[in-house]
Amino acid sequence: MEQQKYLELKKGEQGAIISIIAYLCLATLKLIIGYAAHSEALTADGLNNTTDVLASIVVLVGLKLSQKPADHDHPYGHWKSETVASMISSFIMMAIGLRVLYEAFTSVINGKTTAPDPIAAITGLFCAVVMYFVYRYNKKLAKEIRSQAVMAAAKDNLSDAWVSVGTVIGILGAQFHLPWLDPVTAIIVGFLICHTAWDIFRDASHTLTDGFDDQEINVYREAIQKIPGVKGISDIKARNYGNNAVVDVVILVNSNLNIRDAHDVATRVESVLMDEHGVFDVNVHVEPN
Repeated sequence: MEQQKYLELKKGEQGAIISIIAYLCLATLKLIIGYAAHSEALTADGLNNTTDVLASIVVLVGLKLSQKPADHDHPYGHWKSETVASMISSFIMMAIGLRVLYEAFTSVINGKTTAPDPIAAITGLFCAVVMYFVYRYNKKLAKEIRSQAVMAAAKDNLSDAWVSVGTVIGILGAQFHLPWLDPVTAIIVGFLICHTAWDIFRDASHTLTDGFDDQEINVYREAIQKIPGVKGISDIKARNYGNNAVVDVVILVNSNLNIRDAHDVATRVESVLMDEHGVFDVNVHVEPN
């Protein structure tokens, strides 16, 4: 199981590298065209992709650190490095988002009178299409390796595609004697960047504080109760080490069972959770009933 998780992290690196390359190319294109075409919306979108480059690099570093084996001061391994990386990336995204908002609000207050060049809209549309295909790739990869981090990256890819579409709408609107629509769109982009940053921070902090989905625990509970020999569940908890779920459960068994038979029941519980539900590690305590 542990070796399989390391292989999944290796595949996750592929998605991060592809995202970095795509974001770097698109950010460069958007920033150059955005400044040349005097489009604040496209420039804001380019800055958004710049944060995504930095965030993807941080996630890539986190994936690599997560693969380090357990050592004397990390007996449980380095799995949470990926989550820490996600939190750092959220800080980077929030800083850029606030900068975009400041510059866009300043432009609205000062009153923008020049509409951006239509080439900015073409650039935004092209970038939206590219990012949609990156989203499809990462989504497929995330399902294949069952990675929450890669799936989160895929959702961010899709969000970026929609941001580019919104940017195109704002630029086109500015062509119809509504130049203020361009900076207003930049404000919307800034809020979207901040919103994405907050979502990543919230999920990362939830994991780092050992939060876990109650519905998933109920799924584990129902699966355990169906196992022959389990009379009940006294307690069940779960937490995450990176993308790896760890379950601690106290099961009730017939008090007449000998040690070997009780151990066999505990082993079946471990097998069901690990083989059928993808749990990385299961700690089973047996109590007579």
